[in-house]
Amino acid sequence: MYYIGYDIGSSSIKVALVHMATGRVVGVQKEPSGEMSILAPKTNWAEQDQEDWWKHLCSATKSLLTAHSIDKKDILGIGISYQMHGLVLIDNEGNSLRNAIIWCDSRAVNIGKDALRNIGSEKCSTQLLNAPGNFTASKLKWVKENEPALFKKIYKAMLPGDYIAFKLSDKVATTLPGLTEGIFWDFKDQKIADWLLTYYCLTKDHLPEVVPTFGHQGTVSARAAAETGLAKETPILYRAGDQPNNALSLNVFHPGEIAMTGGTSGVIYAISDSLKSKEISRINNFAHVNYSLKKPVLGKLLCINGAGIQYRWLRENLKVETYDEMNTLANTVPVGCDGLLLLPFGNGAERMLNNKNIGGQILHLDLNLHTKAHLCRAALEGIAFAFVYGMEILIGEGLQPKIIRAGNDNLFQSEIFSNTICTLIGYPIELYNTTGAVGAARACTLHDGDLKAFSDTLLSNDYLRTFNPLKETKPYEEAYQNWKEIVNKG
Repeated sequence: MYYIGYDIGSSSIKVALVHMATGRVVGVQKEPSGEMSILAPKTNWAEQDQEDWWKHLCSATKSLLTAHSIDKKDILGIGISYQMHGLVLIDNEGNSLRNAIIWCDSRAVNIGKDALRNIGSEKCSTQLLNAPGNFTASKLKWVKENEPALFKKIYKAMLPGDYIAFKLSDKVATTLPGLTEGIFWDFKDQKIADWLLTYYCLTKDHLPEVVPTFGHQGTVSARAAAETGLAKETPILYRAGDQPNNALSLNVFHPGEIAMTGGTSGVIYAISDSLKSKEISRINNFAHVNYSLKKPVLGKLLCINGAGIQYRWLRENLKVETYDEMNTLANTVPVGCDGLLLLPFGNGAERMLNNKNIGGQILHLDLNLHTKAHLCRAALEGIAFAFVYGMEILIGEGLQPKIIRAGNDNLFQSEIFSNTICTLIGYPIELYNTTGAVGAARACTLHDGDLKAFSDTLLSNDYLRTFNPLKETKPYEEAYQNWKEIVNKG
């Protein structure tokens, strides 16, 4: 018996099949072979045709089942992970009204800024735990203001994962964590933020009904069964945004546990049980997958735009063949890179720097001393320092770290990178080999709430190694303080 998991990204759709009893991965399929298109009708806009998500999901599902000779009746549950903060609109017949406005679209930035100014940061921080920002609620307000004829046709507004669940089941629904990521939820009053909807001239009628994050969310319809190759009435048992799902995939559920991601951008996702936030312009707060009204559990999300993209840029421009070669070069240089510093902030404004765009910078370059190897190490240290800087912001919010877990991506595979972070913050980093689609499939088991069994599954299947803080901290601290001083000058 098996579970199937979907990861609905903006670049591709990934599908994973796992054994129900052991969590062992049977197979993973990705489509398309390249990357999906992101449409930009105007500057700072980003849209996708949501029907492309569905088309690739159907194709990848059929390919995966065929490749592994799986009887569709042996798949007993579906889990969904998805790109967060998007907006999908349907009419009362279930037809899409426009392309999806996705997470990296900036058209509603000023709407969010005006809302923060008019509502006040105090109310936003105590009740939303977030600035309204450029999230789903603000995007829906943008549609109302700029596409009024289309707005009148809206039956429901959904997140990308809600739309995929709808296509599978014909049921329109969302989750409580989904409402929080769209900034529709009042954490203080523990209900939909009616006052924010009123401010935006929106109503609850546009929001789907709420289903549990874990548990029965609907079943595959006859139409979807024909299109995907799944069995009719296969249940959907789990749904979450990509960052909460990544944390779940890394067994991060309890206060003090932290998930880190070192992809194109970097993410620190820390679990807290405090319904307070001082840094709403630098940190987002969302209900985690195991949030309940009786026991609130938050995911505090801090994003670093310049992470893997910086390391990739350097590899391409230094004409180094592989990341392993870069790491080998970096290992020939001492901690602190003989004074060379790199600021990895060349991928737009950084929220953790209060939306400043200080750019990527190479500092203190000595043409008689520094080499390609120094640049490689300075890049790793600079990105690691950015993660440490972000951790300091979270600790200032009251976070008390216990353990850090990360996926096996290029950055965390580097001993220099991982050792720098864990030595400076004083906590170990556990490395796991997992993906969002695999995590979504395994999460189907959590409809019974057994987190211990889920944890055991990850340890037995995915655990790779642990990086522990090094005893000799002084050179790391000196290098970090030099870097931090420059960043703070902005």
